[in-house]
Amino acid sequence: MVNRLKRWANPKSGKTANFSITVSFAACLAASLATCLVTSTAFAAPANDSGTQEKMLRIAEVLGSLHFLRNLCGEKSQIWREQMDELIAKENPAENERLRLISNFNRGYRGYSDTYTRCTPSALAAIDSYLKEGAALSKELVSRYGN
Repeated sequence: MVNRLKRWANPKSGKTANFSITVSFAACLAASLATCLVTSTAFAAPANDSGTQEKMLRIAEVLGSLHFLRNLCGEKSQIWREQMDELIAKENPAENERLRLISNFNRGYRGYSDTYTRCTPSALAAIDSYLKEGAALSKELVSRYGN
């Protein structure tokens, strides 16, 4: 199933192109995150595993980016923010890590809100890229630390 987010006209050719993001990518990321949250109590990663911490921070930034971009391109929901809230609730990190996760979410959001005022082909490409990256990060964390 494909969710059509935007039609865009190419001013040079006068042709209209359909840019689409597959729902399956979004569902895959959401399902991967949900699996991460359900199958673990804080991923059971060693406290000094900076690789895991960096991946979690990156997931937070990806979620922030998706929250802005998907809403910019027609999705009117809070799913990405809700995924972030759920991730923090399940992970229950120390306060400094919680603040870092929130900061990265906000950095992802602001990085695009400062430059994009409308949905463009590059915004749609960024959505696709972030959905793939987020799904891959989530799957990696589950396979490494999930139960």
